[in-house]
Amino acid sequence: MTTHKRIRPFNTRDTYPEQKLDNDLCHVVVARGAMVFVRGQVGQDLDTAASVAIGDAAGQAEQAMHNIKVLLEEAGSRLEHICKINIYLTDPRYREAVYRVVGRWLKGVFPVSTGLVVSALARPEWLVEIDVTAVIPDEGSR
Repeated sequence: MTTHKRIRPFNTRDTYPEQKLDNDLCHVVVARGAMVFVRGQVGQDLDTAASVAIGDAAGQAEQAMHNIKVLLEEAGSRLEHICKINIYLTDPRYREAVYRVVGRWLKGVFPVSTGLVVSALARPEWLVEIDVTAVIPDEGSR
């Protein structure tokens, strides 16, 4: 019996065909029925894996937040149940544009947040990556 629900499983050999990888991952893990851990989302279409908004950090943040919304809803949660958000940028100059996008999506939510500047993400065209931890609320709180 498994205690965790795994949503949208995939293997890295399909996501990164140019690399010799074979890791079984998923986009979301719902742990013990209440905690939701969402994989870092980027400027990539969830269904086609095509990169979008090349060269546009705000556009990639928009896609990442859209993906997070879709994945949380698939898990039985919503944006307003995000508790923690991590934002990874490849250049500190992207911060204002990206944070404006995230702020619009999370207006009134008040999660804790960590922002990091990293030298690179998994693909050179990705400029921003966002991951979140959320909860599935009790029935009376939805």
